[in-house]
Amino acid sequence: MNEIVRMLSYHFMQRALLVGVLVSLCAALLGVSLVLKRYSMIGDGLSHVGFGALAVASALHLAPLAVAVPVVILAAVLLLRLSESKKIKGDAAIALISSSALAIGVISVSVTTGMNTEVSSYMFGSILSLSRTDTVLSAILSVCVLALFLAFYPRLFAVTFDESFAKATGTRTELYNMLLAVLTAVTVVLGMRMMGALLISSLIIFPALSAMRVCKSFRAVAVTAAAVSVSCFLVGAVVSYFLETPTGASIVAANLLAFAGFSLAGWKR
Repeated sequence: MNEIVRMLSYHFMQRALLVGVLVSLCAALLGVSLVLKRYSMIGDGLSHVGFGALAVASALHLAPLAVAVPVVILAAVLLLRLSESKKIKGDAAIALISSSALAIGVISVSVTTGMNTEVSSYMFGSILSLSRTDTVLSAILSVCVLALFLAFYPRLFAVTFDESFAKATGTRTELYNMLLAVLTAVTVVLGMRMMGALLISSLIIFPALSAMRVCKSFRAVAVTAAAVSVSCFLVGAVVSYFLETPTGASIVAANLLAFAGFSLAGWKR
């Protein structure tokens, strides 16, 4: 207990826990809709776009979040438009945009600052990378994401389960699909600073899949996924602190164990 109290006395841990809990909530709630709509890989694609934007911002000495958030939102909208056009399939569109953005980021880094600590934290995550300004901005954006999700929950539920029926009843499905993509883009950017571009999609996918092993209703899955996501983040963060392991990888490992446990419980039922 003394060690835990000591851990919580560090400002960087306080910032990381605050932002991590909020981002974990956002990712889990959005992940339920994304997994059910088979858009789960959009998080991975947007994380690569986020890395490219953050790398370019670092090379140009600009504020990382101020550059990355609008760029990733634009990429999310573009991905949605490409998927709806049916000229390019969804998975192909994700691969096209994510690989292009990643290449631009790598080139920008190689010709300017090189692979320094800041850029490396974008790729692999770092619990030390959150500044006070980043923490405040991340907390505000996370609360906005949660508020919008809760406010439009019935509409998002409708377009998740039966988009054709929702459209027939007058629901503006394009608007709510766009809202889902934008909220996902913001969440991905916020989570990248701790999880890294390579691991942020796990926050979206794992909790939803774990909850679906034992729960049947949309609301039960969403609530369970949120609880699993926050719990796994806290466990992973504490383990990372005491064992000095990478934060993102520790959180993913906690989610993997949770998924195995929920799968076993679902199989026994």
